Amino acid sequence: AANADADNAASAADAPITTEGDMPQKKFYRSRAHCNPLSFNETFDYPSRPELMDWTEEHYPDHPSLRKDDDGGSEGGKNDFSSFDAASKVRPDVLDVGCGFGGLTLALSPALPNNTVLGLEIRQKVCEYVRLRIVAQRKENPGQYNNCSVMRTNAMKYFPNLFRKGSLEKVFFCFPDPHFKKKNWPRRIVSERLLTEYAHLLKPTVGRLYVITDVKDLHEWHVAKCDAHPLLEQLGEEETEKDPCVELMKTETEEGSKVRREGKFGHVMYYKVYRRVED
Repeated sequence: AANADADNAASAADAPITTEGDMPQKKFYRSRAHCNPLSFNETFDYPSRPELMDWTEEHYPDHPSLRKDDDGGSEGGKNDFSSFDAASKVRPDVLDVGCGFGGLTLALSPALPNNTVLGLEIRQKVCEYVRLRIVAQRKENPGQYNNCSVMRTNAMKYFPNLFRKGSLEKVFFCFPDPHFKKKNWPRRIVSERLLTEYAHLLKPTVGRLYVITDVKDLHEWHVAKCDAHPLLEQLGEEETEKDPCVELMKTETEEGSKVRREGKFGHVMYYKVYRRVED
């Protein structure tokens, strides 16, 4: 009896917290708010170059662009090449960097139905929560949320391995870690070096870079770094406020909700949008 109880306890411990397809409960996936991306040594899978990444295999198996027309299909292999060609064109063009619990990633899916949205998160438990959340939304809303996914990676290291030059239309940095101490400023996700990388990946004239924070000093850092970059141009206030994604990053992120509710650094959200200019 004792052995049976021990076996049952072990089985319960090994069982997944959330059944695939059910909505996960956030309380089981809490994690430290931030980590040091420069010393984070866990192994991540990534291709040697972006062309080798098949995004349909794990992230977008039912992407809207893969829907076959009435005469389509791959019976008899006649359309195998066209199917492969369609799959090769499925690549993320909207990134939610440091997506947290996925509020913005999911909100961008219906807001940008012609784009492919990818949330990026370095923390394993949080990334799994977002993955399960997307799976549950797909199950509850057939045909929806197939253009969004989440990936666990270190955005400060592996962007060039995952994304092609000029392939991104929007990149969001919502409430990133302020890294208040000067010695930790190199850990900030917005810096001279990284902005050059982001600009390389953004589509000229089309690409947009979004930054938002509730820390005024960090906002001033964002503005100083972005304004100084030769390939980025700040959008005017009117054009910024007309962008529906600006409202989403204020209202759909967990941190945005905290700012309105608790206001640890005040109830003001500071944000800017930048256009990727021509080379």
